[in-house]
Amino acid sequence: MAIKTYISAITEALDLALEKNKDTLVFGEDVGQNGGVFRATDGLQAKYGEDRVFNTPLAESGIGGLAIGLATQGYKPIMEIQFGTFIFEVFDSIAGQMSRTRYRFSNKRSNGIVLRTPYGIGTKTPEMHADSIEGLLSQIPGLRVVMPSNPEDAKGLLLSSIESNDPVMFLENLHLYRSLKGEVPEGYYTTPLDEASVAKEGTDVSIIAYGGTVQLSLKAADELATEGINAEVIDLRTVAPLDIKSIGKTVEKTGRVVVVQEAQRTAGIAANVMAEIAERFVLSLDAPIGRVAAPDSVFPFSSAENDWNIKVEDIVNKVKEVVSYE
Repeated sequence: MAIKTYISAITEALDLALEKNKDTLVFGEDVGQNGGVFRATDGLQAKYGEDRVFNTPLAESGIGGLAIGLATQGYKPIMEIQFGTFIFEVFDSIAGQMSRTRYRFSNKRSNGIVLRTPYGIGTKTPEMHADSIEGLLSQIPGLRVVMPSNPEDAKGLLLSSIESNDPVMFLENLHLYRSLKGEVPEGYYTTPLDEASVAKEGTDVSIIAYGGTVQLSLKAADELATEGINAEVIDLRTVAPLDIKSIGKTVEKTGRVVVVQEAQRTAGIAANVMAEIAERFVLSLDAPIGRVAAPDSVFPFSSAENDWNIKVEDIVNKVKEVVSYE
């Protein structure tokens, strides 16, 4: 297997999807000749032409409307929103239209749209660029929310998302784009949607994470191992819908849980995971569930990022607290 960056794995998935299906289209702001603001679509317009990989006006609402119209005509739209928080400009298309199509037409039509967008702290972006709003998105019925944590899954999950007949919000972690490399299988392959994975086996405590927080959790697990704590790390991969079976399996295995998210504390994915555990698996718990999350404040300006974001030591400290509970 080749060693690739997180973003090059995404580019390869887009390339393979365009090659496989002539009705696949990639579009968004600056995705054509420039290859996107992060070069995720670099070289694709030159290879497949301006009719299949093309720029749109700087109007996210128009990008969403275009995707819906194309999907109704049998195309496979892959739309890019340049930064995660720009989703607010296209929210009606997402929550009011594409996510409701299958229900609205009694399963006779669907909107198989993939919406790619980067998110996440750690790259000093301006305001309204990197917020983690997956909690808000996951509350929309009919919409899948996928958040890969490594290059292999980024490629496989993106190809699965493109094959899906349901709309998929594919959230790509900004910090991981070029900071993380890993082995990526060659050729076309898919990674199952709606299934969590075990990023690291463990017996003493379960750390449940997703997206960029998986890498933080793995580093925390390594540090905890030096102190005799064997932590299991679960990568949710798809945060809506949740893989309840895998969550239950790790809870029953270790009896102690810490849930980690980069987003603000209130009403996030972590809160949902904790609620599901409390309702379904409470008798398997040996300690209260721990949570690591950002504070309930506005996403900070870049100068305050390092003070605001969660860190490895936050996860380590919370795990120790949960493990020591008697």
